[in-house]
Amino acid sequence: MVITRVIMYIMSTTLKLTTVGNSVGIVLPKEILAKLRVDKGDKLYVTETPNGIQLTPYQPDFAHKIEVAKRVMRRNRDALRKLAE
Repeated sequence: MVITRVIMYIMSTTLKLTTVGNSVGIVLPKEILAKLRVDKGDKLYVTETPNGIQLTPYQPDFAHKIEVAKRVMRRNRDALRKLAE
């Protein structure tokens, strides 16, 4: 929900493209950084959605990876318990 609001804010805000080494980057205003809860050096993930481009500080497939890990841990809980001893 927060990310959706930030995307709408970005779409109504002009951002400047600038040279960063041999690449091109954008400068995000402090307000957007605060809404994303990120700071200099943090990673942002870019995802293409039906509504456009989405910026998020959360890895898009992280929730799926956690669910897979939970299933593996549940299935192998006895072996994992032995390994933890």
